[in-house]
Amino acid sequence: MNQFNELSLSQSVHQNLKRNCFVDLTPVQAQAIPPAMAGADVVATAQTGTGKTLAFLLPMIEKLLRPSAPGVKDAVRGLVLSPTRELAIQIADAFANVAVSTGLRVAVVVGGLSEPPQLNALRRGAQLVVATPGRLEDFLDRRLIKLDAVEVLVLDEADRMLDMGFLPAIERILSALPAARQSLFFSATMHKDVERLIARHSRKPVRIAVGGSKVTTPDQVDLHVYEVEDHVKLGLLRHMLGQDAGSFLVFARTKHGTDRLAKRLSRLGLPAVAMHGDRTQNQRNQALAGFREGRYRVLVATDVAARGIHIDSVAHVVNYDLPQAPTDFIHRVGRTGRAGQRGAASTFSLKSERSEVRRIELECKVLLERRQVASEIVREANELEAAGMRTESAVAAKARHGHFPKERSGAFKGNNRSERGRRKR
Repeated sequence: MNQFNELSLSQSVHQNLKRNCFVDLTPVQAQAIPPAMAGADVVATAQTGTGKTLAFLLPMIEKLLRPSAPGVKDAVRGLVLSPTRELAIQIADAFANVAVSTGLRVAVVVGGLSEPPQLNALRRGAQLVVATPGRLEDFLDRRLIKLDAVEVLVLDEADRMLDMGFLPAIERILSALPAARQSLFFSATMHKDVERLIARHSRKPVRIAVGGSKVTTPDQVDLHVYEVEDHVKLGLLRHMLGQDAGSFLVFARTKHGTDRLAKRLSRLGLPAVAMHGDRTQNQRNQALAGFREGRYRVLVATDVAARGIHIDSVAHVVNYDLPQAPTDFIHRVGRTGRAGQRGAASTFSLKSERSEVRRIELECKVLLERRQVASEIVREANELEAAGMRTESAVAAKARHGHFPKERSGAFKGNNRSERGRRKR
């Protein structure tokens, strides 16, 4: 089975797939959709960007199109849990695209957005809910939603949800679901905590591993590492932006670092925007839309915020700061090399971080090509660093010797009197 038209889907779904130019199945779709449509539990391990969303949405749509049990016509029958609101919104959008003219409705339940529209969508009768664990748990606690009619559950990016500390919320949510349900687990990595969760909440699942079950990076991504001093990083990134075409997704470790780097790039004439958890949902949407549409060539993001980034045209990922864990490295570099395109992922590391780089290589089963930073980039960075230190020393010396003029209240009062005098005249 290689194409969508070979699947036993309803006519309206086939038309929607054709309208959206979906023709060929990806490996994870070809392997996961048939058993899921047969009603089996499925555990799929696949790299980011391999088409996992349609792999679980299509079987779910077909199940929701079947007649419901008496008394549950407008009840929630399908549930998708996602780590971030951006990803939840994108899943809901994908559902809406392939469920046109089916009569199926979707509600998004996520934090960071106004509650009333979400509650209204539930009251109108949504058969599918796409949610983040925190907000859904809150709705359950307040008895704003019922999940006792759910027939199929999907945990998308299960590994990331557990990394973010959502396990207690997930367990609470799953305890509210019927025991007799279908469960589909999709994850880029499969560590022990994920395996234990699957063991507790699945029944003889069909296991699928595309590209192997170990922690792996996409085959179509070229991986490089540069060992640099911290003050050289900006110059190196600027050089890469001048040499390579396409959009850049740059990862920084902290929210402050994300904002600072985006501002520095913008001052250098390189259109850049920051995206992190402290930005409002509207700001994050605008940043993502601007990056997708090409108004910003560089998107600087933290790991958590980037979980909602699903753009097929990212040419280059840059680990400006090393990730906290090897699994984060996998999710970062998985943002490029999507939809059959080749991508590049460059990592900046300090000399003191050599052991962390080796750990990434060991656990991810990859070899990062060592690349040297051009001497002119290092020289320019050193000159700028020295100039900055001289400026800071001069400023400090002036401050110590009292060479800065002090603001005297009398002078301001005099100016105010003069201004008042002018107004009187």
